[in-house]
Amino acid sequence: MTLTQPRSTSESTSSPPWTDAAFMALPNDGHRYELVNNQLIDIGNSGALDGHICSALMILLGSYIRSQKLGLLFDSSTGFKMQNGNTRSPDLAFFAKNRLQGLTTLPTGFLEGAPDLAVEVLSPGNTVEEIDGKITEYFANGTRLMWVINPQQRYILVYRSPQEPDRLLKTADRLDGEAIIPGFSLPIAELFQELDF
Repeated sequence: MTLTQPRSTSESTSSPPWTDAAFMALPNDGHRYELVNNQLIDIGNSGALDGHICSALMILLGSYIRSQKLGLLFDSSTGFKMQNGNTRSPDLAFFAKNRLQGLTTLPTGFLEGAPDLAVEVLSPGNTVEEIDGKITEYFANGTRLMWVINPQQRYILVYRSPQEPDRLLKTADRLDGEAIIPGFSLPIAELFQELDF
């Protein structure tokens, strides 16, 4: 679903640009939005499988990042301001500590630029065009590593540039943080475990 900001009272035929304050003041209506080309894009809610994968990775990756004091991990409700005015919200986002230097507290608004590591967990409704656009935009705004996780087919695409994936990882492989999150390594099978309780 695409929504545009209500027109101003002027005679202009185009919508006024969204401000950060207006975007952040949207009602908590159960929808998640990104701002793309001055339009609100409803990016939907996660299903149980997608949400579980995000939560598991947030716990495992977040614990490691925190213990090593490497930076900060953000969830999918966090918006990041791109150079072109878009506001994007990866499913998981890691900002290295060197990009946060000088801050004593985090802003209540958006951080500028894309995260060092962006993670997108594919939902059934995602399109190739949508994900390709995000990959391109993230790397143009500072991303150095991206993981695209397909929970249903149980694989992860690793990107180091927007052109094409560098690696296809399956359940027998390990996911590692490379130079972005040094020392982090996770057997991919742990993300795709069957329920066992």
